Amino acid sequence: MLLVAGTFVLALACSKSSTSSSCANVPVANDVDSINYYIREHQLENVLKDPSGLYYQVLQPGTGRFPTVSSRVYIKYTGHLINGTVFDQNQDALTTGWVLSTLIPGWQIGIPKINMGGKIRLLVPSALGYGCRGSGTAIPPNSVLIFDVELADFD
Repeated sequence: MLLVAGTFVLALACSKSSTSSSCANVPVANDVDSINYYIREHQLENVLKDPSGLYYQVLQPGTGRFPTVSSRVYIKYTGHLINGTVFDQNQDALTTGWVLSTLIPGWQIGIPKINMGGKIRLLVPSALGYGCRGSGTAIPPNSVLIFDVELADFD
């Protein structure tokens, strides 16, 4: 929960200009080789690529409506680095309830691709995640992130 809850704070921090510490996100294209290697090594099938550069695998589409970026989403998720290190997870959707527009771009793009009850794997290039700043000590700068997400509910 630390990862996702910290997203809003990170977004604010990145929007402020800072003379002491600045960075530039690497282009999405820089992460393509790493993501494709991960897909091959884990023998993932039916992985799609969004025009944004987000890779995703719909594991279960769900039923009913699709959420939008203005939806409050209740999710179960596990997030790990491309090397397999789990940096965050939450299996109690009732403790979430975040407005999608306040979360990382990879989630804003990927979660609306499934309906309620759906499950998706998001392979998030660093520029659509935490970019050049990373997040705390758990996520280094310019890290590709892998999320397994279940959309339990939304409003």
